[in-house]
Amino acid sequence: MSAFNIEKQVEYWKTTALSDFETAELLIKNNKFIHGLFFCHLTIEKLLKANFVKCTEMLAPKTHDLIYLMEKTKLSLTEEHKLTLVNLMKYQIEGRYPDNILATPSKEIANEYLNKTEELLEWLVRKL
Repeated sequence: MSAFNIEKQVEYWKTTALSDFETAELLIKNNKFIHGLFFCHLTIEKLLKANFVKCTEMLAPKTHDLIYLMEKTKLSLTEEHKLTLVNLMKYQIEGRYPDNILATPSKEIANEYLNKTEELLEWLVRKL
């Protein structure tokens, strides 16, 4: 038996992920593309952690690596979803480490990644 409440952990990760997605939408709408994409990454990271907790009945690992988190779940992502993870990984590094400066993406690219994040968010939530 787990020493923590699995449902409470899953709900925490899910709720904060949905809030982070709203933040991503606001930031991208206001032309803060790198910050918005950082929050897209955070959204998916938290939903993968929710799925990790559900699948393993263990606390989520303290990592920001979306590929690692996905591999530690029982999820089978499409190639398109995996590509979304790879693309979002660039923005979590940019958001944390100033020596990894990326060019600011265009509004079109930012909106494309936001839409792909929303698709993946919906898919991940259905898996909970």
